Amino acid sequence: MVSGKTRFGLDEVHIPEVWYNIIPDLKNPPAPPRAFAPDGTELTPGQIGERLASLFPTEVLKQEMSGERYIDIPGAVLDVYKTYRPSPLLRARQLERVLGLPAGIRIYYKYEGVSPAGSHKPNTAIPQAYYNKQEGITKISTETGAGQWGSALSIAGALYGIDVEVFMVKVSYEQKPYRRILMETYGASVHASPTNLTDAGRHVLAMDPDSTGSLGIAISEAVEVAAKNPDTHYALGSVLNHVCLHQTIIGQEAIAQMELAEDEPDVVVACVGGGSNFAGIAFPYYQRKLEGKSNARLVAVEPKACPTLTAGEYRYDLGDEAGMTPQMLMYTLGHDFVPAGIHAGGLRYHGDSPLVSQLVHEGEAEAVAVDQTACFAAALQFARAEGILPAPESSHAILAAIDEAQAAHEAGEDRVILFNLSGHGHFDLAAYATYNAGEMQDYDHAAGATLREPE
Repeated sequence: MVSGKTRFGLDEVHIPEVWYNIIPDLKNPPAPPRAFAPDGTELTPGQIGERLASLFPTEVLKQEMSGERYIDIPGAVLDVYKTYRPSPLLRARQLERVLGLPAGIRIYYKYEGVSPAGSHKPNTAIPQAYYNKQEGITKISTETGAGQWGSALSIAGALYGIDVEVFMVKVSYEQKPYRRILMETYGASVHASPTNLTDAGRHVLAMDPDSTGSLGIAISEAVEVAAKNPDTHYALGSVLNHVCLHQTIIGQEAIAQMELAEDEPDVVVACVGGGSNFAGIAFPYYQRKLEGKSNARLVAVEPKACPTLTAGEYRYDLGDEAGMTPQMLMYTLGHDFVPAGIHAGGLRYHGDSPLVSQLVHEGEAEAVAVDQTACFAAALQFARAEGILPAPESSHAILAAIDEAQAAHEAGEDRVILFNLSGHGHFDLAAYATYNAGEMQDYDHAAGATLREPE
């Protein structure tokens, strides 16, 4: 019998007690957000901060703008982390065997699907709920694509006694009913976005009554709810600096676990929608490269249906459809872009993390775009070899890892590949059924639509 997996560091590796902030180590300081008053006057950083203070806890805003390289993780947050961290790092020996790889090509993956939500999202949901609780906030509004973030925040809200209201992108709401049920089981209220509950939602429905929704639209609705209710804050599961910061616990653990494996990755891979799980594993390796301990390439993988990093423009753009958020310098397809309804609902955001975008723009990270049918083929190959059913989002990283291994094999090169398996696909069986039935389609981003004014 062939051994399928090798685990590293579940007992030997301690949970990091700090988050790593990449900002002090960037070659250039990040561009500040921009916002404008109704008369077109650009707001000062202080005025922007005042607006954001109605949406986020003070400590979260401090972390968003911090220049400190390391930020202590509160003990109460560490106590919750300990219920599922450290997450395992595994060597994909069975997948290597199936691919016919020589000994010099090795594939490892960091598996975040062991969390209560089944993804990496609790890494930031827990501290965000904690900081809101510390400020006496009784309700948090948010958006979710495929439902991983909504599930994570629903769990965190239940842990800290905070009500959670989730605006779930309509196409994912319909594709993934069990994600909705999971959120509701944890006590959250969930709406298919766009809704008629907000001005932003009603505006979209007036233009397109059959809108399938987008993360940009859902963000507008959630932000509006928080802005209009003093007891409510807003929480975002990706994109922003503090979210990327919280996720760096992934990469810090991975570095320690790879050292136990006595191996060092030549390439670090993760899927990208807003950028949080890529940041989580890649940012600590960026620091490791600066320290001269690594030469790893950092590869971000996105869907061709929403290829922000590979086909978007690098410019200031709004984070939401209705224009309620500040503008950020990032790769974007336009805040009114509505992607096709691919099954990787977490990768359908029109923009990307400004920090991830900056790394790609400055050549410190690479980006590739792939088709969803190829991703599902790779997901099945991985599942049948390793026994873990990956989330559709994570399948993008799997495909890129396999491509890296095969390219090295063809070139006769050694290569160590590490990818972030950001979550499991147990709530995505309908997507797998579509693929297994031969009914899944590929989409180019041109198949998406922008919102139109009614004729």
